[in-house]
Amino acid sequence: EALLIYDEIQMGFARTGKLFCLENEGIVPDVLCLAKSMGGGMPIGAFISSKEMMNKLTFNPSLGHITTFGGHPVCAAAALANLEVLLEENLAEEANRKGKLFVQSLEKIEAIKEIRGSGLMLAIDFKDEELNNKVIDILLEEGLIVDRFLFHPTCFRIAPPLIIIDEKIKDVSEIVKNCILKAQN
Repeated sequence: EALLIYDEIQMGFARTGKLFCLENEGIVPDVLCLAKSMGGGMPIGAFISSKEMMNKLTFNPSLGHITTFGGHPVCAAAALANLEVLLEENLAEEANRKGKLFVQSLEKIEAIKEIRGSGLMLAIDFKDEELNNKVIDILLEEGLIVDRFLFHPTCFRIAPPLIIIDEKIKDVSEIVKNCILKAQN
């Protein structure tokens, strides 16, 4: 028997256009791990599972599934307030719309092989690693921080705050376009 464990430490809480990334797949895992975005900036984590599964994991090792940042009252209050804002302001649906703006702004750039992702968790994939590295370096010089992928050397990640405004998406897209052009010269 194998368990399906979903690690939504980065993707959870509306980033991919649904409250949880697993909703995009229609999957119900045995265990769901959450943190980072859950607390809206406060340190908190969660290990979610059925009571039956939790009972199986309680022994051998004893309480081996607990989280470092779980349960503090201030962090729990922040997580609840964060969840209320995410739901009231419909930030998951907005993440989908805003992600599409990024894609529409960047998809016609010839140097980009593919744009993958969901909501505001996007990967820009180039034809080769050298171009990707040059673009990332130039983006940093321009003050735009993007993340490399350890497992895919031709890509970088765009994962802005969920509250990014459309005007800033257009500005960032222009910066990315200009940096790609610089990297190609």
